[in-house]
Formats: sequence, C-alpha cells, structure tokens
Amino acid sequence: MSTYPHNITAEYHTLGCKLNFSETSAIGRALSERGVRRAADGETPDIVVVNTCSVTETADKKGRSLIRRLAARYPQAAIVVTGCYAQLKPGEVAALPGVELVLGSGEKLKAAEYVDRFLQSRQSVMSVTPARQIATFEPSCERGDRTRWFLKVQDGCDYFCTYCTIPYARGRSRSGIIADLTDRARKAAGEGAKEIVITGVNIGEFGSNNGQSFFDLIRELDTVPGIERYRISSIEPNLLTDDIIDWVAQSRAFMPHFHIPLQSGSDRVLKLMNRRYATSLFRERVEHIRRVMPHAFIGVDVIAGARGETEQEWAEACRFIESLPVSRLHVFPYSERPGTAALHLPDPVPQAEKHRRVEQLIAISDTKLRQFLDSQHGAERPVLWEHTVHDGMMQGFTDNYVRVQAPFDAGMVNRISTLVLTPDNIVAEQ
Repeated sequence: MSTYPHNITAEYHTLGCKLNFSETSAIGRALSERGVRRAADGETPDIVVVNTCSVTETADKKGRSLIRRLAARYPQAAIVVTGCYAQLKPGEVAALPGVELVLGSGEKLKAAEYVDRFLQSRQSVMSVTPARQIATFEPSCERGDRTRWFLKVQDGCDYFCTYCTIPYARGRSRSGIIADLTDRARKAAGEGAKEIVITGVNIGEFGSNNGQSFFDLIRELDTVPGIERYRISSIEPNLLTDDIIDWVAQSRAFMPHFHIPLQSGSDRVLKLMNRRYATSLFRERVEHIRRVMPHAFIGVDVIAGARGETEQEWAEACRFIESLPVSRLHVFPYSERPGTAALHLPDPVPQAEKHRRVEQLIAISDTKLRQFLDSQHGAERPVLWEHTVHDGMMQGFTDNYVRVQAPFDAGMVNRISTLVLTPDNIVAEQ
C-alpha cells in the first residue's frame, strides 16, 4: 500500500443509489488509509472522486453537468470518475474536462490503487472491464460522513428488465459470504455503528452464486451485538417472501420499513417490462406487511410512460396504485436507454404525456405520504439522532422511517431515544 508524504486532499461526490454511497465511502476509506485527507470546506482538493449513476438519461446529464462544474471550480484537480455512467459510456466520460481516471464497475473499489499509480505517473487511464466478465464481489461496510452505515451484500442483476441497463453496468448477480458480512457488521459495531442499511442491486438474489440465501443472511445479522437497527434498502416483491416479512415483524433489530419496486400497476405493462410478478402478488406482499406491521413505512418505485403503456393501462395502473396501503411513491419517467430491449417495443409515450403521468403519480404520492404522517401523530417511536444541524435543529429517523427534528443536543448524536410524534416535530420534507 502506498502512502503519500505530502498533503494530498480529496473531495467525494455520489450520484444515485445507496449502494453507490456505500462504495464511495469505501473508496474514501481506502484513500484515507494511504494518507489522503478529505478536503475541508473551502479547500481546493487535489483529487475529486465522482461516483455516477446511469439509470436514466437525466442521470447521465447530471453526471456530465457535475463533472464540468467540478472541472471549472478545481482546474488543477485530477477528476476520477467511476460508476454506471463510466461503465456504459467510458469514452464520453473520458472526453469531459478534468477527467484523468475513468474506472468501470469492476475497477471501482480498486480506485485507490489507480490513484496511487496516477500520482506517480500522471498518466490518464481508462480502465473498464466488460460487464459480462465481472465475476468478483467486492464487499464494503461504510458510513462516510453519515450516522447510518451501509453494508453492501450483493452486486449485479440477472433479471434483464427490458428498460434497465443495470446488468450491462454492473454485471451478473454475485454476493458475499454470510460469515464475512456479519464480521463486517461486528467491526462497524465496534466503531460505534447503531444502524446498518443493507444494500445491493438486487439483494433478494443474495446467495444465488454460493448456496446461501437472503433469509439466512438477515437472521445471522440480527444476532450481531451492538447493532440496534437494520434496514432492507430495496427488495423485489417476488423475492420478499412471507417468511421474510413475518420474521422481520418479530426480529430483534430489523425495522418496519420496506422499499419495494412496483414499476407499473398494469399486468400487461409488467409483462412488457419483463418483471417477474403480477399486481396480485404485489398487493399480497403489501397487505401482508400491513397486517403484521401496521405502522411500517412502505416506499414503492413506479415508472411513468413506459413504451407501450396505453392510456387505458395507465388509468388502470393509477387505480391500482391508489388502492395500495403504501406510504410513498418514488416516481421516475421512463427513459430510453441504449442497448435495452424496450427500444424494440412499439408505441412510445410522447414526452408531454410522460410528464403529465409523472405529475399525476407525484400527486398520488403526496396524498399517501400526508395520510401516513398524519396517522403517526401521537405515536411514541424510537429515533436515531444524526449529527447534521439545520437552523439549530437536529434530525433523525424513527424506526418506521419518519424524519423528525428536535433542538440540537450534541450528546444525543448517534443515540436512540423515544419521541412522541407531533406536527411540530415531524419534518414536512421527508
């Protein structure tokens, strides 16, 4: 391992999912171990790491815009770009100003080694392993500058939904070993971790390459002393079994909080998307959660304006979504992605109509979130308090993922206390 005798500083930027955040934090730790210091506010960094997303064309644009802004702000800095955008369009990324290293998904967690070599040679490098050749799994358990930790347990995906580039950006599904992952959780507990978010691309596929299962993993993690909370970041409805739901409801440390991608409330559109369930199964899962965990927060991903989605099917989807007892929607307009099977489907939805459908879903989401938050008034819930301060107030999350606030008290950071929820202490912007 290299160490740098002079004062090298770095700045980190993450776009996209919690998995990306976990991986950026792992890069930061590896560089820190080599003597690279995180740049302070107002300080010009020597290295800028940008971990990109490419789930939509908008994500690509955000990545390009961020890199250009950073290059203009820090013209002497070496910009390191990794993530899905770098994997899918490395040449485009390499041509952006200030970019010295372009690292694909297979190289992401080796970024510190590439920085070592760059600082010695000052030679630009573009290193991207084709996704189909990525076979190794690189685990991480990091918190960066946050209170919650993020445990990466799985990567890649074998589903090949027609609209999605993830299998091309991250490769096939692969995962860690339970013994190693629980050891990482123990080490995090030793560093003061109270809450761990379990992350991955398709975490329900955990163990598909090694004979273990996601259910085995969460039962073992629940035994790790010191960790008081776990959250399941996102799990496919066909992989969220009744056994998992029932077990979470009575577990020691798993929170009543689920994020479940639906994508469409129309069975025909789900088939066009190559999703592996019908709306009836999705409803069963959500209603099962509500029966055994009435106060659970349930977030749902939905895509508006998919190719082939007729007005009738859209109306059907909205009726279905409105009828679900969920807490919030995460709404995405369908985005044309090069190389995906959806591009061969007929009947694209016009952009203006796509926008209208997005707005309709956002309105449904706002209503559901307001109803869920109103239902929590008067409830006494445990809160893990975070270190960030907003206008003299600290914030935290209840077990069921309601963001709340209280006057800042440094002694309460990373501690759990109970709070009676009221309109005054629930943060309006969740």
